[in-house]
Amino acid sequence: MAKFEGVKWAPQQMRYSLQDKQFEILGPDAQVPGVSRSVHYGLFLVFEGIRFFCHRNSGGKIEAVFLNWHLNLERFQKGIAFNLSGEQQALVPTVDELENVFIRLYLKDRSMRGFLEEMAELGAQGYLRPFTVDEEQSIGVTFPAQPAVRAMACRYDRYLGEPFCGVVVPNLVRAVGINRTGCLKLGINYLMSVKAVDEAKKLCPEAACALFLDDNPQGRLEDRQVTEWDSSCCLFGLRDGTVVKIPENPLILPSVTIHGIVAILREMGVSVEERHLTYGELIERSKAGELAVAASVGTAGILNRCARLIMADEKGEILANHSPDVKHPLFQKFGEAREFYWKIYKEAVRIPAGLRLFKYVL
Repeated sequence: MAKFEGVKWAPQQMRYSLQDKQFEILGPDAQVPGVSRSVHYGLFLVFEGIRFFCHRNSGGKIEAVFLNWHLNLERFQKGIAFNLSGEQQALVPTVDELENVFIRLYLKDRSMRGFLEEMAELGAQGYLRPFTVDEEQSIGVTFPAQPAVRAMACRYDRYLGEPFCGVVVPNLVRAVGINRTGCLKLGINYLMSVKAVDEAKKLCPEAACALFLDDNPQGRLEDRQVTEWDSSCCLFGLRDGTVVKIPENPLILPSVTIHGIVAILREMGVSVEERHLTYGELIERSKAGELAVAASVGTAGILNRCARLIMADEKGEILANHSPDVKHPLFQKFGEAREFYWKIYKEAVRIPAGLRLFKYVL
């Protein structure tokens, strides 16, 4: 569901070597070797998507605001550790180290000043994209020899997430739990994401999302558990006013955004249950009119409500269709929670318990 409008990239990117801890500012088109373990084998490809907001504080200084981004940094750190050998674990940066690199060395660099001032004037949404790459020119299938962190930033006007059509794709699996990759933000996970959306378009040509089930395709279809959308987490609002959030597990990326959305919903008095949801239950609740709204939750779009959810079997036969009840209170609450989430960055609302705001004068 990558539909960004008004994207403008920062004039510079950064590089931070994990071996010698050297930092440098690079041009926006700085390249990596064409013959690389990362390019050829998908090794050491970790990334993050981090929302931020720039404004002028009461003293007229440019200030960058992040929400719960310590969770982004911890997730990025875990992905880096997973991609390095046991002998290389000393290279894994600390969360404080990553914070220093991204804020004090990159965003505070003079070359970024004009871009951030423009962001502050426009009140635009910001997106920080750190990623890793092996910078050695090599075709050997081994752990990275020159692991480095890079990052770029952009601003964007809006993310077009609603309305969207989603399709359950039972015959593809995003990740395998035993490998423990589904809970990490790794580049290797996303080929299956785009393949699943391509499969979804066979049932709904305008499909923007595919909903994955668990990694047990041999099990009874009705008993398989719902996991997440192709590139975002999911929430289901029930007719009785309850919201179901799928618990974190090895198949699901621990979403920073959904953590905030759940805190906001609970602050609004909404009951949120963290539990597994079988495909059979989802189908039956949809048929019985007990599913009020299904939503996608992620960094760029925050929360988007599904206009049509098609539930199909392994052969592509449609088992059920769901459309939201736009008059149900939860449909409205989901929209309010999305607006509230962005207002936290602007310090226009009170921060719910369990959330942390980070502010840096640049």
